[in-house]
Amino acid sequence: MARHGRKVRAVALTGALIGSLLIHFDAAQAALPPPPAGWTQVWADDFTGGANTLPNENDWIIDTGHSYPGGPANWGTGEIQNYTRNTSNLAHDGAGNLRITPLRDGAGNWTSARIETRRADFKAPAGGVLRIEGRIQMPNVTGQAALGYWPAFWALGAPYRGNYWNWPSIGEYDVMENVNGINAVWGVLHCGVSPGGPCNETTGIGASRACPGASCQSAFHTYRFEWDRSISPNQLRWYVDGQQFHQVSQNQMDAGTWNNMTSHAGYFILLNVAMGGAFPNALAGGATPTGATVPGRPMLVDYVAVYTRGAGPPPTPPPTCGPLISRNRPVTASSIESPNQAAAFAVDGNTGTRWSSAHNEPNWLQIDLGSTQQITRVRLNWEVAYGRAYAIQLSTNGSTWTDAFTQSFGSGGVEDLNVSGSARYVRMNGISRATPYGFSLWEMEVFGACA
Repeated sequence: MARHGRKVRAVALTGALIGSLLIHFDAAQAALPPPPAGWTQVWADDFTGGANTLPNENDWIIDTGHSYPGGPANWGTGEIQNYTRNTSNLAHDGAGNLRITPLRDGAGNWTSARIETRRADFKAPAGGVLRIEGRIQMPNVTGQAALGYWPAFWALGAPYRGNYWNWPSIGEYDVMENVNGINAVWGVLHCGVSPGGPCNETTGIGASRACPGASCQSAFHTYRFEWDRSISPNQLRWYVDGQQFHQVSQNQMDAGTWNNMTSHAGYFILLNVAMGGAFPNALAGGATPTGATVPGRPMLVDYVAVYTRGAGPPPTPPPTCGPLISRNRPVTASSIESPNQAAAFAVDGNTGTRWSSAHNEPNWLQIDLGSTQQITRVRLNWEVAYGRAYAIQLSTNGSTWTDAFTQSFGSGGVEDLNVSGSARYVRMNGISRATPYGFSLWEMEVFGACA
């Protein structure tokens, strides 16, 4: 589900996709299936909670309202429902499924549910493959009664959290989307810039097909997405019930666009049923939902699982034995946003205070260690306004600088960096911002040599 200026699919639909559908119910599997041969399970939820209980909030964030705080209205898509954490909208069914149910009250207001994984680090290992999979029955409703229904199983790039305005550059993988009860699954990639760009935003690069055998609405089907870094060019692939129906290759776009959506910390997974918005409206030829739309038809999710295969060696973590040598040291900055975001707040050990630069670039923050020392590690704790591209620079005299570490595709959060060298002065030189704001750090920490 795109975040801004909602996509309009340009995919031809045959009469077979929108005709009458076989009504059938398929129960949840008894248990999460074992990992496929050659794959390692990274994370999963089998939704085995008791009837009328919420999903495990250690694993899931339950989104509420009509937008993220500070994010685009109506979730950036034009959808009209209010997301809630009410068990009438979101609950285990007691039979091994999660149930997401859109409802309409007497005044015509719609409610539904949307959840996203707390983990936001799902990505293909170097030289390996990521597999995101779910067994799902779409809302069992078709025809006029289904107008406006928009179920989705998808993933967003981690840097979207806390920013909400960097879509689609951070990447979006729509594993399964459907609208208006049509017997079809859409698989879509969103990337680059909007509108236009290499991913033809706001439409994205997508494909669709009818569900094999029973319709998408009348039975469970297994929807799968793979991100393959074991081949060159890298590839993204979409499947339904083991049958591939879409792929995008790395060489279909420029290197910068591909790297922006693949070089950050990873992805988080979302499940939701929206009502109305640009996608269902476009296919219906008018505003949805309508008075004929029937509420109360849930999307049922049997399981969601994440696997990897063929992982390369993990990156070498920075050493953790060196002492912290930057706390409360003299610090200067190229600019500050206000006296309440002064440079000294980035070295005071308090993650409730921060340095923030002016809303431009470049900008830098520089720490004076007092004498030349051996450095083994730098840790940056970014506020929402983080650096997309920056360098960690070292100097013995404060005038001649050497790049000890460069970052072209920063993902924000806490970045623990393997930095080696001897210096008295350590600088974070911000080159490119990830948000319209400046560069902002809760803390910048420099660590010395191990004993």
